[in-house]
Amino acid sequence: MTETLVLRGGTVVDASGSRVADVVVGDDGRIAAVGEQSEKLSADRELDAGGCIVSPGFIDLHTHLREPGKEEAETIETGARGGALGGFTALVAMPNTTPPMDSVSVVQEVIALGEPALTDIIASAAITIGRAGEELAPMAELAKLGVRIFTDDGTGVQDDLLMKRALEYSVGLSPFTGGASVALAQHCEVTALSEGTYMHEGEWSSRLGIPGQPAESEELMVMRDIALAKSTGARVHFQHLSTAGSVELVRAAKAKGIPVTAEATTHHFTLTDAACASYDTVFKVHPPLRGDADVAAVKAGLADGTIDAIATDHAPHCAHDKERPFDAAPPGMIGLETALALAITELDLPIETLVGLLSWKPAKIAGIDDVHGGPIAVGRPANLTVFDPDEAWTIDSNSFASRSTNCPYEGHEVKGKVRHTVVHGEAVVIDQEAQR
Repeated sequence: MTETLVLRGGTVVDASGSRVADVVVGDDGRIAAVGEQSEKLSADRELDAGGCIVSPGFIDLHTHLREPGKEEAETIETGARGGALGGFTALVAMPNTTPPMDSVSVVQEVIALGEPALTDIIASAAITIGRAGEELAPMAELAKLGVRIFTDDGTGVQDDLLMKRALEYSVGLSPFTGGASVALAQHCEVTALSEGTYMHEGEWSSRLGIPGQPAESEELMVMRDIALAKSTGARVHFQHLSTAGSVELVRAAKAKGIPVTAEATTHHFTLTDAACASYDTVFKVHPPLRGDADVAAVKAGLADGTIDAIATDHAPHCAHDKERPFDAAPPGMIGLETALALAITELDLPIETLVGLLSWKPAKIAGIDDVHGGPIAVGRPANLTVFDPDEAWTIDSNSFASRSTNCPYEGHEVKGKVRHTVVHGEAVVIDQEAQR
């Protein structure tokens, strides 16, 4: 049981549209009233939502929480805290932990560690054992635990036949999921073309003398998996699309009714490979930052619905790892507390479209739209985000909840700040401060 809440004076935005309305949350963790009905109900706590958007909670399809194995960089507790401060009510935990999330025992451990966290922790699982691309993980057993996204994130499945078998197998998992479908999420990268590369192949890689990864490394695997999705009828989700060619391939596949979805990260629509001119490893990511035309294509894909979701690919690393030379440093950036602001600041999109990209569309892909991202309506679970789209602030990674500070936006002026976050009826963030 939680205290009752009323979110007062905000503009409610969900998939049905926008309206000015107060929202009352009952002590059962569900929405008790919206709009006129709210005036008839009292609450234990009133939260000011004046000048703010009240939306379904944000969902991150792509979070690296590092636990188990690399807790010095992040834990489930610290990552979830950062997620809540960034407006996320659920985080999909990637399986490239140590050991990887390729077995019932490790997935159960992650689920257990996530129970007291400030956000819901949604466990994904590896497609292959050890993420080695050689033998399928026990997908049926993992699906019984609630896994709805399988991915070898960090490495794409290179074996064409093995990927086809994984997709065929995924279609038959419904008896283990209560009828729900699962998605295979792919990090698209042909390693024969990318091995030994550290940034995007182009003018800047030539200038800097850093071996570059060609766009074709990503696009060839996107092309393959679209063909496999068409032949098997299985759901394929493309992670962190980064090239203009990839966006166009997905656009064409969707036009043909092929069951594919896609996400884009904040850094792939805000930064280009020119940032690597500093040799600062904070700009080293995987897939790499691309060129101006690629950034423009990603933005266009987000605008026209080709790309379904904004994801963070939150990838914390300890300072001593990121201080290594550019070729030796691990790729990745943190992003949970900056995603909303970067989307508002950098994308010229209606607020309803932005919220959809952060909330109900990724919730559907993750198979959690019965709990997250749904309409703000009586009886629905109260997983809500309240944010001021106009609040200006300066990014300072030292103030973040993450254990790591590998943020490429240090000192950037942005707008859009989360004020409150409600998870299952509990106000876990009030006035920009975590409550526990």
